[in-house]
Amino acid sequence: MTAALFQPITLGNLDLPNRIAVAPMCQYSANDGCATDWHLQHWMNLAMSGAGMVTVEMTNVERRGRISHGCMGLYTDANEAAARRALDAARRVAAPGTKFGVQIAHAGRKASCRRPWEGGGPLQQGEDPWPIISASAIAYDDGWQTPHALTDDEIHEVVDHFAKAANRAERAGFDFIELHGAHGYLIFQFLSPLSNRREDHWGGSLENRMRFALEVTRAVRKAAPTLMLGMRLSVKEWVDGGFDLDEAVKVANALEAEGVSYICCSSGGNSPLQKIPSGPLYQVHLAEAVRKGAGIPVRAVGLITEPKQAEDVIAEGRADMVALGRAFLADPRWGWRAAASLGAEIPAAPQLQRSVTTMRHWVVSA
Repeated sequence: MTAALFQPITLGNLDLPNRIAVAPMCQYSANDGCATDWHLQHWMNLAMSGAGMVTVEMTNVERRGRISHGCMGLYTDANEAAARRALDAARRVAAPGTKFGVQIAHAGRKASCRRPWEGGGPLQQGEDPWPIISASAIAYDDGWQTPHALTDDEIHEVVDHFAKAANRAERAGFDFIELHGAHGYLIFQFLSPLSNRREDHWGGSLENRMRFALEVTRAVRKAAPTLMLGMRLSVKEWVDGGFDLDEAVKVANALEAEGVSYICCSSGGNSPLQKIPSGPLYQVHLAEAVRKGAGIPVRAVGLITEPKQAEDVIAEGRADMVALGRAFLADPRWGWRAAASLGAEIPAAPQLQRSVTTMRHWVVSA
């Protein structure tokens, strides 16, 4: 019997050859939003990884929406052309059936920061910082910029930026779009009662706090109607009084009604006070709860590193797919290793077939 991890799945209008996804991973290596040669080799590697679903890193809908000077964007013609160049190269070497998507986002109050290897945290004077925005004028932490609270008209302008980026993603040739509603970025800043203290129709009740996410979803669906649409969502904030699982289920239901085909269930990222019990599979129970409560297909993510772990998550019905990030950075052929471990076919290119026997030997010897 074929391993559960290697069973095909259909999400929306998209057929995927297996249940393995590459999670979006910021590389902080773009040039004014443009993918560079680093992305060219990175995406080509991921294309040959054995994952059926490759999700390109957080890609921002306007320049001020970037986390750092090195973050990707889809806000200019040059951004679009650079993304197409890297995507076309990845497709030329991809395993049959591999689908590529882009995660579009806006960092909101977590924008204008240094790259992680430059120390992280907010850019200082002399480092070319820029003004930031959010649902409310509440800084992420002490020492961080206080964001400008968007007016009603400005919110609609940001929604339009999402739509234009989605249209660029469609023209660049992606198969799907993932909206970033997690980790404390702008969509989640509206969802959370900790960062959204508005008293208008964008804040207060959950119905109001989810309004921005739903408006973005509608605009993206209209702008890129051929692309399957998903969302990454922080299902739990891990802070008292924050966004939690019961609200996440209601948001997932509302998103599905607007045409979202899956939820990638992550958590945290919106408060330095969070207390996350990190460890192997630490977020899988969140995906399981959303799947049960909302009925929408879910991706489980978070320290899933071993093939047996991933197989059990799918075989036990806890999630429909698994998404891995760091595991693919450490082992760009993780999908092959999973296939060898679970007795499935390894999707190696003809030029690399001679390595299959060695890989199976490594698994047997481990």
